[in-house]
Amino acid sequence: MAAAGGSSELSSGLKTRTGSGLFRVVRATGRAIPGAPIALGRRVRRLTHAHGAGESGLGKLIELHAVHSAGDMLVTMALASTIFFSVPTDEARGRVALYLAVTMAPFVLLAPVIGPLLDRLPHGRRAAMAGALLARGTLALVIAGAVADGGIELYPAALGVMVCSKAYNIVRSVAVPRLLPARISLVKANARITLTGLIAAGAAAPIGLGLNAIGQQWPLYGACAFTVIGAILSFRLPRRVDLARDERKVHVAELAETRAGMARDVEEGRSGGVLRGLDSPVFKALLANAGMRALSGFLLFYMAFLLRNEPLPGLTAAFSLGVVGVAAGTGNALGNVLGNWLRDRAPELILLMVLLLGLSCTVTAAVNYTAATVVAVCAAAGICQALGKLSLDAIIQRDVPEVVRISAFARSETTLQLSWVAGGAIGISLPLDGRIGMAVGAGLVGAGTVVTIRSLVRAARRGTPHPRVR
Repeated sequence: MAAAGGSSELSSGLKTRTGSGLFRVVRATGRAIPGAPIALGRRVRRLTHAHGAGESGLGKLIELHAVHSAGDMLVTMALASTIFFSVPTDEARGRVALYLAVTMAPFVLLAPVIGPLLDRLPHGRRAAMAGALLARGTLALVIAGAVADGGIELYPAALGVMVCSKAYNIVRSVAVPRLLPARISLVKANARITLTGLIAAGAAAPIGLGLNAIGQQWPLYGACAFTVIGAILSFRLPRRVDLARDERKVHVAELAETRAGMARDVEEGRSGGVLRGLDSPVFKALLANAGMRALSGFLLFYMAFLLRNEPLPGLTAAFSLGVVGVAAGTGNALGNVLGNWLRDRAPELILLMVLLLGLSCTVTAAVNYTAATVVAVCAAAGICQALGKLSLDAIIQRDVPEVVRISAFARSETTLQLSWVAGGAIGISLPLDGRIGMAVGAGLVGAGTVVTIRSLVRAARRGTPHPRVR
């Protein structure tokens, strides 16, 4: 009986200790689960505020752009469609052509209307970003209603979302030099902002999938919530994003003088304007980027049609498209990582390197068309587009007067979008032959290289300092 009693007490003690241990594990897990996002948030904040970005206010702009990118991803997922793959190739060509035309619609307003209008609001840049975000959120709700009842307001609302997104982006680009810390160059600052946006968009993708499982409208509701958060964050940016009172008077005077000079240039037949002449570094950088952006649009649509009918050797059509898509996306992300990692270099030198990379890869694929060379071209196109755009933005931020910088970004974005559309239009009209396609791609990059290489080489030899302007 004593033995039985001892055994019972031992069993009871083990159960008590086991239950107590299990309780401690459950309690620790309960504490860790809510703590994980907090720890991740602190880690992200340390990264976004590194190298003086926290003190200068650049870190807050990076966080704002992350919120904007997450909302953009949710809108994109809500509007995504698989109709392209469910129709014959000839019919799909027509639908893609219509899509290309639609993507240009917002830019009809961006360069001639929105850019000059925002240039006249230098004291309200934070409000302009907040207003663009809130307008996008409102339009997302309109789209949600159209998705539910099939209303025709879906299409104008979708175009409005694109306009608001572009307006936000150009004002954000103009704000960067005013928040630039001493230890970060413009290319690195732009790369850090873009890379954070890509990470935020990737993190928002599973959220969008989960919301879509609830209902088609729910990703749009989520996008609206993100835009409200972004509007609040816009007003948390440092006040120096907006011009002070004394700066406003100087700004107005400079703006009037600059616009009068542009008008004289046009009257006298000179190549002036907001991008400052045919021989300016800004114009050359824009031409170089136009070639790379045309290559990107060309590859997107040409490879979609080509691989649909003629997959890469040894692969199915779907897997081939997945491989080149992953290669392009990885290349784009890698380009932004390199932009953040590269030591201080003149943006003209970076442009020269990416042009030569894109040209060499496309020529190689045209001569030796294999799965490996095609994947290399798509990855190189992603790298070149990312680094090229970072360099172009830095040159505009460095060389274009602040009084017309928003207009310069608006015209730059319009030109690059037009180049992308032109490349896509070429892609959907060519015969489906891989070697021909790669040769045309090489021609697009080669055109940009030929007209810019001399000025880029001269800038590289001079060792033009990396831009660090305010």
